[in-house]
Amino acid sequence: MTITANSQLTNVFSQKLESITSKTDGSLPTLGAELVYMQDGAGCYLTFYWQYSELLGLNTEKIVDELNQTQTFAPVDKVTYLERLHRILTSLVPERFQCWFSYHQELFELDLVISPIMPSLGTSATTVLVMGRLVQATLNKKQVRVASKTPTQIELAIRSQQHQKLVNRITRNIRRTLDLDIIWQQTVDSLGKALRLERCVICRPDQPCSSKVKVMAEYHQPELKSVLGSDIDIASEPAFAQALATLQPVVMEVPGYMGSGREKTLVVATCYQDQANGLIALNWQDECYTLTESELELAKEAADQLGTAIAHATLYKELEAARQKAEEASRLKSEFLANVSHEIRTPLNGMIGFLKLILEGMADDPEEQNQFLAEAHNLSIHLLNIINDILDIAKIEAGKMELAYAPVKLNELFSAVESFMRPQAETKNLSFRMQMPATSDEIIVQSNYQGLLQVMLNLLGNAIKFTHEGGVTVSADLVLKKAKPNFQGQEFPGMVKVRVADTGIGVSLDKQDKLFQLFSQVDGSRTRQYGGTGLGLAISQKLVEAMGGEVHFYSLGEGLGSTVTFTVPLYQQPVMLLSGDSDSTNSTELGVRS
Repeated sequence: MTITANSQLTNVFSQKLESITSKTDGSLPTLGAELVYMQDGAGCYLTFYWQYSELLGLNTEKIVDELNQTQTFAPVDKVTYLERLHRILTSLVPERFQCWFSYHQELFELDLVISPIMPSLGTSATTVLVMGRLVQATLNKKQVRVASKTPTQIELAIRSQQHQKLVNRITRNIRRTLDLDIIWQQTVDSLGKALRLERCVICRPDQPCSSKVKVMAEYHQPELKSVLGSDIDIASEPAFAQALATLQPVVMEVPGYMGSGREKTLVVATCYQDQANGLIALNWQDECYTLTESELELAKEAADQLGTAIAHATLYKELEAARQKAEEASRLKSEFLANVSHEIRTPLNGMIGFLKLILEGMADDPEEQNQFLAEAHNLSIHLLNIINDILDIAKIEAGKMELAYAPVKLNELFSAVESFMRPQAETKNLSFRMQMPATSDEIIVQSNYQGLLQVMLNLLGNAIKFTHEGGVTVSADLVLKKAKPNFQGQEFPGMVKVRVADTGIGVSLDKQDKLFQLFSQVDGSRTRQYGGTGLGLAISQKLVEAMGGEVHFYSLGEGLGSTVTFTVPLYQQPVMLLSGDSDSTNSTELGVRS
């Protein structure tokens, strides 16, 4: 709805117009214009008279101070208005034009004539006299929509020049840094302040192909609530979805958009090599401000510049992370080599020492000589295990770990493990238990016997090494679910889960993620204290995964023990016995899971 000064407007103000004009002091109103005011070069009001002031709630006695302090009655496009004012002061030539002013929630289109107040000869003009009249107004922006005014060619040229300077300034700023946070914030601040936006945000998907974008940087007016860090559903914002789909600027007017009331929104996708990597959304409440095609092209150019900067900064960040990762890997390998060299020298020096004693005839009798030989043999076995670990890791990293798969009887595997590990546990006065599910026939898994044996010896060796009191328990359960799809090109009836639990020193929660990393040890000093290369868990994980299973580690913290589980495919499903049908022994218990 439009109110014109010559028709409806007279009726709207007719009730009090006569009384208002009679109250004036006769200074400016006697000029005969309905709107008269004076301003300096900065746009500050020196005097002000408008015959509709009181109806709009303006205090006529303090009107100048009120307008200068609150800027409630001001041009919508203040930059263009001030440039025109400066041009008039410089040229000393009056100009007539139409301009939109805002007052709270109302908009007024005024027909103005600005004239410079002629200064004394030799001095510059600093003041203008403005006279005008109301052309049309919106008395309630929520209910009345103002038709957009087509800018003049001069206004478009000035506006285009301003926007080009803004784009150039933003481009210079974002090229000075590779910090994404600085790039984003400088961009929204520059746009928001220069264009007097209600809100300006830069959004970016958390992950590729995500249905939501996250607000990474924001500029907003103080009265608006911040949306920084929030997630925006693309499907609920048509402008966002269209900008991402077309990679072209999108202008929409959405009531209540992002909590800012009725406003226009410009959304542009930032791109790099025709791939969107973010969104810029600009919100403003100037209903009279219409973007031209050249301005939209300029917005696209700015978004492309920002998209390139984002891509370069992201690449730099990734390269920096890769460099740090490589340096960490190099440090870990150096630490690993130092530990391994220590582990290799220790048994080697022991072997040399015992053999030298024998060669020099230092043994008192044949029994002591045999004892020296046995010690040297044990040290050689220990050295061989260390070398095997190193070779296994080398094969795994080179992708040349080859395993032959065949049916393996679980009870035979457990018996072999027990014969190896029980003496070590008893030497440390630890309890050692092995528990098998109760079945009427044998449990057979599809795996590699030597691989499984190596995994269990590694896990039990660690459990015994890091346990000082209590004991170690090995148990097996049947998990009646299919193994990994297409493992070895066939399906298996279920999995066997083997669990190795101890009451040892445990591992703190923040260090557990390092357990399965190659060349990474939870604590280098601990490795020196307890011995070993620290490769056991990493090798075990790779072997189990190659055999179609998974490895998991559990510990509630230091001093609370730990549990390692791994799974292997079940070759055939055995017939289970109910607990009442089996003769229970201290080494067997029923375990079935589905």
